[in-house]
Amino acid sequence: MPDMLQVLGPQKDLLYSSVLADVLDSLGQRHSALPCDIRPLRPAWKVFGRAVTLTAVAVSAAPEKPYAVELECIDALQAGDVLVATTQGHRGSALWGELLSTAARAHGAVGVVLDGLTRDAARILDMDFPVFAAGLCPLDSKGRLDGIAHGQQIRIGDSTVRPGDYIFGDIDGVVVVPAELAEKVFPLALKKVTAENRVREELAQGRSVRQVFAEYEIL
Repeated sequence: MPDMLQVLGPQKDLLYSSVLADVLDSLGQRHSALPCDIRPLRPAWKVFGRAVTLTAVAVSAAPEKPYAVELECIDALQAGDVLVATTQGHRGSALWGELLSTAARAHGAVGVVLDGLTRDAARILDMDFPVFAAGLCPLDSKGRLDGIAHGQQIRIGDSTVRPGDYIFGDIDGVVVVPAELAEKVFPLALKKVTAENRVREELAQGRSVRQVFAEYEIL
């Protein structure tokens, strides 16, 4: 299976989450978007790469070896990876922060997506390292959260994320492209981008939105 990051090259910059979601909808993948509260710390950030997964759960005391699974996961990151983490609904502490962002970037990761909380937001913004999270919290995860597995299928909201799936995120949200559909999805998405550009031009010229939709079936 080809690496779509390399296949797309500079064309990846033309993509956006909504066009990918539309293409996935057309292929019957109607739960491609992660929950809407997962937002980029900086609205302009985009993230696109292969998913590496991490699962953490709430705990009531610090484990004997805190952070062990998280650190193992980060040390396994490679160029082009996006770390996708679930905290199983925990919102009482921050799984992520600036030091882990530093390590992830050093291993080649291009961003992080988590359904839990992050901290050290100012430093992460200064780093310009894309982190998408459900919110902010100053509390450390030690004794509150602990990683239990990485490299396994996870569930976030209505979406399933498997290692090797493609993750694309921007201001509108985060979309999961199943690896086995990637060769079909990305060319269709680029084709739709071109068509949407044409529709935009015609609408800007004052043409009837009904006529344009009847011709292109794009809105």
